[in-house]
Amino acid sequence: MLRTNLSTRPFYNERGVHVLAAAIALVVLAVTAWQAVRVVRLSKYKTELNTAVRRDRDETEARIKDADEIRRGLNQKELAEVAAAAKEANELIERRTFSWTGLFNQIEATLPEDVMLTGIRPEFKDSETMVNLDVLSRESDDVDAFWDRLEKIGAFHDVLWSAFDVAEDGMLRVQMKAVYTDRR
Repeated sequence: MLRTNLSTRPFYNERGVHVLAAAIALVVLAVTAWQAVRVVRLSKYKTELNTAVRRDRDETEARIKDADEIRRGLNQKELAEVAAAAKEANELIERRTFSWTGLFNQIEATLPEDVMLTGIRPEFKDSETMVNLDVLSRESDDVDAFWDRLEKIGAFHDVLWSAFDVAEDGMLRVQMKAVYTDRR
């Protein structure tokens, strides 16, 4: 039996190391290729976005120039007249849609027996209805009761006495103002 070693160096399993190194190299190569594709796509997307931004800015500048030309071409006096006419039309619409029946029903529900309503005038300003009421009464407590009832129903607020005097027959004449908000 022969007991000598004929090899000059020991045997190592190099194939496994080469396969592992090749696998790692393939993974690195795949990730690099994937990143390169992403860079190209994102670069193309950035170029498209920059083009869209430039186009939108150009369009905005053109629209601003057009608006400036239109503003310069408008006659401010005519524009003011049109605005005034529109405001007047809106006030007429408010007057037309004002419910006198609803107003009188609410006043009738709150008017004490010893208080007489002698005048009523609504004023329409800036989408707000101010109601001026002229009342007669023998005692101020009755007018106070009317005032309290008006505020309690919720359709009238900011009720104020605008004038107060005593007539020759001893009756109290009171002018009241209130903001009327209920439009039925």
